[in-house]
Amino acid sequence: MVSANVRFGPELRRLRQEAGLTLTEFSAALNYDKGHLSKVERGERSASPQLARRCDAFLGADGELQRLAASPEIDADTAENPAPSPWLVGRRAVLAAGSGALIDLGLKLGSQAPPATNPLLPSFLAQFDQLRKLGQSTAPKVLLPLLETQTRTVAGLVTDTPSATRSPMLLLASRFAEFTGWMAQEAGDSGAALGWTGEAAELARAGGDPFLGSYALVRRALVTLYDGDAVGTIALARQAQGDELPPRIRGLAAQREAQGHALVGDERDCLRSLDRARKLLDSDDARNGTEPLIGTTHVSDPAEMTTGWCLYDLGRPKAAAEILDRECRRLPPHALRTRARYGFRRSLAHAASGEVEHACTIAAEFLGVMPAVPSATVNSDVRRLARELSRFRSSRAVRDLQPALAQVLAPAHD
Repeated sequence: MVSANVRFGPELRRLRQEAGLTLTEFSAALNYDKGHLSKVERGERSASPQLARRCDAFLGADGELQRLAASPEIDADTAENPAPSPWLVGRRAVLAAGSGALIDLGLKLGSQAPPATNPLLPSFLAQFDQLRKLGQSTAPKVLLPLLETQTRTVAGLVTDTPSATRSPMLLLASRFAEFTGWMAQEAGDSGAALGWTGEAAELARAGGDPFLGSYALVRRALVTLYDGDAVGTIALARQAQGDELPPRIRGLAAQREAQGHALVGDERDCLRSLDRARKLLDSDDARNGTEPLIGTTHVSDPAEMTTGWCLYDLGRPKAAAEILDRECRRLPPHALRTRARYGFRRSLAHAASGEVEHACTIAAEFLGVMPAVPSATVNSDVRRLARELSRFRSSRAVRDLQPALAQVLAPAHD
């Protein structure tokens, strides 16, 4: 086996030595343990995405170290003809069997279906809606096997569907794949999240929708955002804002760009991106698009909620708390995952504003529901909240909250 570790380590050592740095100097500069870096260079330890990014940036590797760290293990005997990922097998067979015979490439989900459409389509559409609702109150790891099966099932039906009516089935399969990717990210598997999102884009293209590939960039930008990579987030989000793209995709991409700018404290560009997002998402074209709707369906005003999110990162917690308080009241009661996501951001804003007891009250409500809807992405804000509250250890409210915080942040055991 030729692993990413074996290729990453020597390249890291070469670049470090070219920079004239000893291992001691390098470890001090990166604030990483010298012994750990030594094992990484020898291929005995894998480099985390965070370490790869820091090494890449510090040594000016132009993304090469990040690419090596992200590469999967490769069997040297089959490197010329690698086996496809598990989620690729069924989809490739489907596309090979039927994509060339598509006739009605313009047909979109939610539009009037021709009389000969697959009779199972309405049933699968209803199942998709139900699974999205279930995703608000169910652990991602519980839902993922069902989503993967349904994605393959819907895609597999294409081969038994008349060529003139395959488009809606492919488009629905793409939405199943896209949602599967989101649940994989919530489960903490960014690699699977990006893989499923890529599958969604290919299925959508085969079904006559060339735009979901751009939304895949928005999804990728979310991965980089939670990894703390503001530059990557902004770059990916900008790629998904071409004039030829639907307003909703451009609006969601503008929101993601704003979050990237906020992460580095660029208030001017952040607010500009938010204004652009608001105009795009409020347009008639964005509101009257195809179904199922791309992006969140539970947030009444996505641009305003994102504004509150960004203001916290921009160092304006009071303004952030005011917006998040207002917008969180508009979230439906059943949307536990969405309520937790913005609830913890709201708690963070209040804590940073010095309203410690109120912040703890908000957090306590959502710490109680986290076991039902665990989320790798929400946990990033839970960790930030724990650090924020650690400044107020003398507060009784903070001390009372500590056990619940520790339980949510404890490593999961299968």
